Amino acid sequence: MGTVTRTARGSRPDYLASAIFIGLGVLVLWSSQELPFGSAAMMGPGYLPVLVGSLVIILGVVIGLLGLWQQAEPIGAVQLRPLVILLASVGGFALAAEYAGFIVAAAGLVLFGSMADRDWRLREVLISSVVLTLFGLVVFIFGLDVQMPVGPF
Repeated sequence: MGTVTRTARGSRPDYLASAIFIGLGVLVLWSSQELPFGSAAMMGPGYLPVLVGSLVIILGVVIGLLGLWQQAEPIGAVQLRPLVILLASVGGFALAAEYAGFIVAAAGLVLFGSMADRDWRLREVLISSVVLTLFGLVVFIFGLDVQMPVGPF
């Protein structure tokens, strides 16, 4: 008889992503358990967190199940440069939004956040920055009426 070889299955990055999504969803559900839920017609303060937390858990389960059918793949080494740049960009957005306004903060977020990719191109980043800033301005400032200064003026 021949030897039986067993092929390793399961994508480790998918399993990790699945665990993170499920953990975050459970954390949201746990932290919003004392908020009144309400109904679809009369939403309470707990309605959206429960809905979003449940969807995040479902997404985590789907990613984990899809990872079962993937070829075995190890988790690569953590790259600190992109992680630090993205965290600094989001922190910079939070600070700049208060003092310089949404337009400057959103444009800076896209510009500095794009530096996490070693192959970024200035022209593409500038176009993305303008488009995403305008989109955010329309949706958040004008559409949702978020109380934030638009500019430094």
